[in-house]
Amino acid sequence: MEAIARNEKDQCIICNQEKEEGMYLYTSFICTTCEGSIIQTDTTDPKYLFYIKQLKKVTLSRIHS
Repeated sequence: MEAIARNEKDQCIICNQEKEEGMYLYTSFICTTCEGSIIQTDTTDPKYLFYIKQLKKVTLSRIHS
């Protein structure tokens, strides 16, 4: 998957920072820095659980009734 470069900044769901480059997973933005960190993190690393927790935000519905 190719990163999207834009003039606008979007907030990354992992690091909560505004970045220009990254990708969308459904409606959630993940910056290229976090994407690289997620890919390189071993499943036994304590950071892995943090990434899983943050990625669970992707499945949350943005529609409120």
